[in-house]
Amino acid sequence: MSPEEAASGGENEVQEVRARRILTEISSRAWEHPADRAALQALRRIPVFDEVLRKLFGFLGEKPLRLAFQANAVRVSPRQFPRVHSLYEEVARTLDAPRRYDVFVSQTPLVNAGAYGMERPFLLLNSGALALLSDEELAFVMGHELGHILSDHVLYRTMTVLLIRLASMGFPVVGVAARAVLVALLEWYRKSELSSDRAGLLAVQDPEVAMGAMLKMAGGGDATQMNLEEFLAQAEEYRKGGDVADQVFKVLNLMGSTHPFYVLRVSELRSWLEAGEYDRILRGEYPRRGEPDPAYEEDLQAAARAYAEEAKGVVESVAEAARKVGEAFREGFRR
Repeated sequence: MSPEEAASGGENEVQEVRARRILTEISSRAWEHPADRAALQALRRIPVFDEVLRKLFGFLGEKPLRLAFQANAVRVSPRQFPRVHSLYEEVARTLDAPRRYDVFVSQTPLVNAGAYGMERPFLLLNSGALALLSDEELAFVMGHELGHILSDHVLYRTMTVLLIRLASMGFPVVGVAARAVLVALLEWYRKSELSSDRAGLLAVQDPEVAMGAMLKMAGGGDATQMNLEEFLAQAEEYRKGGDVADQVFKVLNLMGSTHPFYVLRVSELRSWLEAGEYDRILRGEYPRRGEPDPAYEEDLQAAARAYAEEAKGVVESVAEAARKVGEAFREGFRR
């Protein structure tokens, strides 16, 4: 490569970085989904919720928990996974993170990532994500996980993962109360993904990259063999299609899952784009950290009401499906 070409490449790289708007002092409220806030509000109203979490926190402690997650991982630095380190630094700059959180890479083929911890949260990337995703797509994933940390999701998300693991092992601490909390945590956990998808998009500031990353993570294949427009059409088909029984099965399919389906996440992200919220943020119209927000409680109440209406609709759908099943059984016995 000639010096001129090298200089040109460096200039292009600078231009690419400058194309991203640094979201100075952005508050996590800018990207948080109303269903996320409402679900968390509903969760905190469960009488045993805080008690169970406090007991688990006291039992496990911060240090052993951190060691358990990091024992089989490599800490990212300028000398270890320098590509990941460079991408993360740019993501943290773009979202104006108030501090740098540790990033670790764990050896597993599953294409995924996570944000965990309590007092000292950290990001954990699966090696499968590094192998499958492009640099920009990986930046989206890290922006998504950083969004969880900046939205103060990590305590509850960490507790969810721990409860799942303890429940699968038949651990005595996971009694009836803890299992009830786990069901509620899983419902919120899925809603929190919708918020962090928005944070990931703001980190890369390219909708095609964000939705393309989710397409790859859903299909796990070569991007040349997949089509984003087809995937978006599939998302709309899933969202709108089906009768009452189909809606019930959609709910049941998600009940044991920590993440909403990728087709729904893409559809939700697209709706946020079409509503103009993303463009407003890039124009600098967003809440800042530390700003007074007198309407925040009202916003939480409105979101809680919307969430309650959504939950009511699901319950009614389940009740209607159960009624039809009962009628079908009775009709069968008559024959």
